[in-house]
Amino acid sequence: MKQWLRSQGGWWLAWLALTAVGAVWLARAELAQLHQDFETDARIAHRLMSQQVVQYDAVLATLALLEPGADAGQPEQRLPSVYASILKVQRRARDEAWPDEKPPGALVAAEARSRSQHRADLASLNLAQGRYQLVMGATPFSYALDIDLAGSVPWRDWPMNPQRSPVRVSLQRDGQQLVLQPGVPAANGWRFELRKALASPSQPFELVAERQVGWGELPWRSIAGWAVAVALLLGGLWAAQRQRIARRRAEELLRLGQVARLNALGELSAGLAHELNQPLTAVLANAQAARRLLDDDPPDLATARDAMGQAVVQARRAADVVGRLRRVIERPEAGGDVKPLVLQEVVRSAMHLLAPEFAQRGVAAQFDAAAQAPVRVQAEAVALEQIVHNLLMNALQALDLVPAAERRLVVSVGRNGQEGVLTVTDNGRGISPDAMPRLFEPFFSTREGGLGLGLSLSETLASGMGGSLSAANATPRGARFTLLLPLVVPST
Repeated sequence: MKQWLRSQGGWWLAWLALTAVGAVWLARAELAQLHQDFETDARIAHRLMSQQVVQYDAVLATLALLEPGADAGQPEQRLPSVYASILKVQRRARDEAWPDEKPPGALVAAEARSRSQHRADLASLNLAQGRYQLVMGATPFSYALDIDLAGSVPWRDWPMNPQRSPVRVSLQRDGQQLVLQPGVPAANGWRFELRKALASPSQPFELVAERQVGWGELPWRSIAGWAVAVALLLGGLWAAQRQRIARRRAEELLRLGQVARLNALGELSAGLAHELNQPLTAVLANAQAARRLLDDDPPDLATARDAMGQAVVQARRAADVVGRLRRVIERPEAGGDVKPLVLQEVVRSAMHLLAPEFAQRGVAAQFDAAAQAPVRVQAEAVALEQIVHNLLMNALQALDLVPAAERRLVVSVGRNGQEGVLTVTDNGRGISPDAMPRLFEPFFSTREGGLGLGLSLSETLASGMGGSLSAANATPRGARFTLLLPLVVPST
C-alpha cells in the first residue's frame, strides 16, 4: 500500500494543487460577485434615502417661498396627510415664539444657523427612535418639520428584503444610529462595508451598509464539482499514461524476448554441437578401427571396407552439417557494439519492465539508484539489459519458494577497482553445494521445467563484454549473483 501511495504521490499532489487553485478561483469569483451585489444594493438604498431627505429640504424651501395672506390660514398643516413621514409642521412669525420647542432653545438655535447658511438645519435628533426636527429660517415665517426617519424608508422600492437580507443597513450621526434592516450576522468570514453620507447638507446622515460573508456561503457545490472534474481529468491522463507505459513495457519485453530467443538458439546450437560432436567423433573412430580390423578378416572384405568407408563419409558429413548449422545460427559475439552505459539506469529500466512481476509476487526490491555517483561501464546495451533481466527474474523465481511476507530482494551498484559491480541478492533457499559447480552449464537447471540457458547465456554475454558473472550463497540464506564489467576509462 505504501509503495502504491508513493507511486501515485505525484498524481495526488497534482490533484490537490489543481483543486486548491480552482477552489480559490471559484471562491474569489463568488466573493467578487457577492461584493458587487452588496455594493449595488447599498448604493440603491443610499440613493433612495437621499431622495427622501432631499424631499424634506424641498418641502421647507417651498414653504419659505409662500406668502400666505391673513385669511389663508395655515396650508402647511395639510402636509402630514400627504407625507406620512412628516409628523408635525410648526410655523413661527419673526416676533413670535415656537409653538412647541423641545428641548428649549433647539429650534431657535437651528433657525439662526439656517438663516446664516441659507438652508435648512437640524434642530434636534433622536436616531434611536428615528425622529428629528428640521428647521428653515425665512421671512415672514420660519418653519420646522418633525420627521419620522424610520417612516421615510421607501420599502416598496427597497432593493433588499429587510427580513431575510444578510446586509445590515443603518443611518448614523453623532454616535447615534437607526437600524433600517438588521441583516444576518456571521461568526467569521469576509466583511464588506460601505459608508456614504446622504445627499443633503441639512441632513448629513451617514448610511452604513455592512455584510458578513460566512464560510457556508462559499460555492462548495461548484468547488466539489471542480474537484471531481479535475479527478476525472487526471484519472484519464493517469490511465492513458499507464496504458502507454504498459505498451512500452510490453514492447521492451517483446524485444528482450526476441533477443533472448535468438541468443538461446545460439546457445542451444552451441550446446547441441558440443553434445553431438562427441558421439560423432566416436562413430568416426570406431568406423576407422573396424575398417582396420576388417582389412585382416577372410573373404568379402571389400564389401565391409566399402560399408565402413560409407559410415566414415556419413559421419564426417554429419559433423560438417552440425558445424555449418552452428556457424549459421550461432549467437553474434557480444561486445560488437560496446559503449559507455550507466549501470544504475540499466537496472532501473529492467526493474521498470519487471514491475508487474514484482507486484504479482508482492516483492518490493531494495534499490537506491542515487546512493552513489553514476557507475559507467563499457557494455553492449542489449546484452547488459538481458543479463540484468535474467538475474532479476532468477531471483524472483527463487523467491516463489519463500512465504510472501518474508520475500526480500536487494540490488546494489558500486565500484571495485577498475570494474563496475552489480549485485542481486535474494533470501530464497540458496544454491545447493551440488548445483554450485554446474550453475552456468548449458541445460542445467534446478527449477522444474527450466531450460537451463538463462544463467549460461548471461555468463557468456558477460564474458564477451570483458566481464564476469559469479554466484555465491548469501547469509543467513539465499543467493547472491555478482556481475563485474569494466569501467569506462576517462579520456585524458
